Amino acid sequence: MHRGRQPEKNDASDAEAICEAVTRPTMRFVPTKSEEQQSVLMLHRVRELLIRQRTMLVNALRGHLAELGIITRQGATGLSMLVALVEDEGNDLIPPLARSALFLLVQQLREVHEKVGELDRQIHIWHRSHELSRRLETIPGIGPITASAIVATVTDASLFKSGRQLAAWLGLVPRQNSSGGKDRLGRISKQGDPYIRRLLVVGAHAVLRFCRKGKAAPTRWAAELLAKKPYNVVAVALANKMARIVWALMTTGKRFADSPA
Repeated sequence: MHRGRQPEKNDASDAEAICEAVTRPTMRFVPTKSEEQQSVLMLHRVRELLIRQRTMLVNALRGHLAELGIITRQGATGLSMLVALVEDEGNDLIPPLARSALFLLVQQLREVHEKVGELDRQIHIWHRSHELSRRLETIPGIGPITASAIVATVTDASLFKSGRQLAAWLGLVPRQNSSGGKDRLGRISKQGDPYIRRLLVVGAHAVLRFCRKGKAAPTRWAAELLAKKPYNVVAVALANKMARIVWALMTTGKRFADSPA
C-alpha cells in the first residue's frame, strides 16, 4: 500500500493545524490568569526554590560533619545540635579551618530559613483575605499553602465538567491502556501541575496519620481503605478524592461539611 507524502514541518503548516484545531468543539482553552494570581504563584515558586536550597544546605552540613565522624539523628532536633556544635568555638571536635567553612553554611541556612518564613507570612496574609482560599482550607488535608496554590492556579473550575476531570488534570488518575473492551489501568499519569499534585499527596499523608480519630467522611473512608490497600496507594487515592472535593467547593460556592456522612 502506497503511503502519501507526509507534510513538511514549517510555519505555514503549523498555522493551518492551529486554525483547524481551534474550530473543533472539543478543543479546550487555557484561561488567562490575573496579575494577582500570577503574583501569588511567584510567591509559591520562590518559596519552593528556597526550600530546595535549604535542603541542599542541610545535606551539605550533615555530609561534611559526617566526614569528621559527627552524626546526629534526622529532623530539626538533630540539625539544631549540629548548628550549635559549629557555632561553639570552645569544642575541639571540628578543626578551625573546617569550622570557618561550615560557619558560612550555617549563616546561609539561617538566611534562607528566614526568607522562607517571610514568604509563608505573605502567603498566609493573602490566604486570609481570599474567601475561596479560606473555603478550600476547610477540606481535611488542605492548609493555607495548598489552598492558595490551587486558587492561584485554577482560574475557572467550571471549565472542568467534573471533579474527575480536575483530578485527571492534576495527574491523580490511573493511566489507561484499554482496548478490545478490556480496561487496563496502570499507575497514575502524573500529568498536569506537579506542585499542586505533590501538595495534595503530602496533605493526604497528614490525614492518614490521624485518620483513625477523624470524623469527616473522607477521613473515615481512608481509614477503611487503609485496611485493604498499601499506605502509598491509599494516600494517592485520598489525594484524588481531595481534588474532587476541591472542584465541588469551587463550583458550588459551599464549604466542606466536617460532619459524619
